[in-house]
Amino acid sequence: MHPMLNVAVRAARRAGRIINRASLDLGTVKVARKQRNDFVTEVDQASEEAIIDTLLGAYPDHSILAEESGHKPGKQDRPPQEADYVWIIDPLDGTTNFIHGFPQYAISIALMQKGLITQSVVYDPSRDELFTASKGRGAFLNDRRIRVSSRARLDESLIGTGFPFRELDHLDDYLELFRAITVKAAGVRRPGAAALDLAYVACGRYDGFFEFGLAPWDVAGGSLLVQEAGGLIGDFTGEARFLFDQQVIAGSPKIFAAMVALVGGTRKQRKPA
Repeated sequence: MHPMLNVAVRAARRAGRIINRASLDLGTVKVARKQRNDFVTEVDQASEEAIIDTLLGAYPDHSILAEESGHKPGKQDRPPQEADYVWIIDPLDGTTNFIHGFPQYAISIALMQKGLITQSVVYDPSRDELFTASKGRGAFLNDRRIRVSSRARLDESLIGTGFPFRELDHLDDYLELFRAITVKAAGVRRPGAAALDLAYVACGRYDGFFEFGLAPWDVAGGSLLVQEAGGLIGDFTGEARFLFDQQVIAGSPKIFAAMVALVGGTRKQRKPA
């Protein structure tokens, strides 16, 4: 395992222990509302602190881009897209699920080097499923090599998605796209943790995935898993601008192409802001 990936795995497992302990007594977890339908708990914050402490303990000059604490420039003080090393962290993707005891949430940690994701970890602490990838070295689930599915037809495919929940300005646009996918696909699922959704594409549990309004920390870790598992990921036009553009399509190559074509034929409205 790449040394930087090994440090990220240690950080994820440390955070996972915090989350698993808290999950045993959810009634005592303090919850705050960041904005409409967007919650943060003391567990998110403790998880993030543990991850950052582990990463900066090993690499003190690296930058951090994390959901709760934002951007912390490293030694070079550059924007995240230009930094030599920036760790992109979601300490608890699926906070609403966690609050309700619904066991679909994960920790996502990715290393971006000058705009390219090179290391990623997505860890599901409730199932002890560890998804990892290093650029050029393949993707793995608990040390077993994973690949995207081989399905070639959308009407045989299971597609993951996420509903708009913070800003509802684009709900009608989303519902139009959701209807088009639902009509064509074998099934659509919305469990509520994008990092895990992308990991599920990587290991073939989903054939494809799409969502509006995702932040970089929602997709960074999962994006490399998909690519290293033989899949494709892009924005709604199929281009590689997904990380900071708030729109994502991912899937096995043929399903990705089918979804991009379907989105192109369905969406006549403007891109999400």
